Amino acid sequence: MSVSPRAPGPRSRGWFPSTALTLALVLAMPASTGCLSFHEGPLPGEPKNATFAKIDGARIRYYDSEKDEGSHTKPPVVLVHGFASSLDVWATVVPTLKTTHRVVSLDLKGFGWSDRPEGDYSPQAEANIVLGLMSQLGIAKASIVGHSWGTGVSLAAVLRAPERFDKVALYDAWAFEDQQVTFFQWSRAPVVGEALFGIYYNQRAEDRLPLAFYDKKFVTEELIEVAQSHLDKPGTTAAHLAAVRGQRYTELEKHYREVKQKTLLLYGREDNVTTVGFGERLLRELPSSRMVVYPRCGHFPMLEAAAASTRDLHAFLLEDGATASASPAPTPVNPPVSTPKDSHEAPKEEKAP
Repeated sequence: MSVSPRAPGPRSRGWFPSTALTLALVLAMPASTGCLSFHEGPLPGEPKNATFAKIDGARIRYYDSEKDEGSHTKPPVVLVHGFASSLDVWATVVPTLKTTHRVVSLDLKGFGWSDRPEGDYSPQAEANIVLGLMSQLGIAKASIVGHSWGTGVSLAAVLRAPERFDKVALYDAWAFEDQQVTFFQWSRAPVVGEALFGIYYNQRAEDRLPLAFYDKKFVTEELIEVAQSHLDKPGTTAAHLAAVRGQRYTELEKHYREVKQKTLLLYGREDNVTTVGFGERLLRELPSSRMVVYPRCGHFPMLEAAAASTRDLHAFLLEDGATASASPAPTPVNPPVSTPKDSHEAPKEEKAP
């Protein structure tokens, strides 16, 4: 589960400090604060039956609903989580989709149980992880579903290799430069970013989580505890700072009109993380898109509007009788500069922040 900062506006302050306080604290920090460590290899408490693949030098956790099937006759769909999240956010969606599709999801580099190595965490780099996993699993073409920050990753993948994607579905998109709040903009600066993330990033999940939900009953003590445990994983702060610094959409968003695939946008009407206005903007940018808005719903329609949004997603994926596309699949190259608990069942939601 992800809780990205809210879009700019009068209600966007949330958990983050004021600009004046931020400046005062950053100026007061010693230079040693600028050192945050990354992490590679197994993490403490890693699920024993988790499945991993080595992609671009990183150990990536993934889920494949038909990993033991030989024929793979169902059409594949790839699920891409949002910021500070994991593949477990799709727990309410997988049981329905896997009745008709081969469902593949993954923990992107720096998130969930995947590696947190030093390097590029831009949407384009994460898109290459998605393409690499598809190649390793012999998937030449699939539909792709993204949530929040994962929508930018999904769009980058489609733009990088349009021939490999059938349909596109995007929940509560975080894919524009205008969505970068002051905290993120300040964090791009060397030392300043390390200071800000070192002081604030892994603090007070209980204050941030309610921002993502319309119905606060979803913000349980269990969710808060699990969210905090994810923030405390080795290498997380450094990896998430690198991902924030990679959120540069100015060039990427110039190409959204080149996405020709049918696209479904799913949005929570009361989303304060990335407001409906950004969804409407993306609707105008994507030539073959349509949008569904769910009332009394925040940043997670797959949770707060689980039945309706999953029904709509499933129906969309079944349109036009999409067919499976198995190996051989091409090996992806580096993207251009310009620009679950694993089992045969659905992964159990971890409810990360």
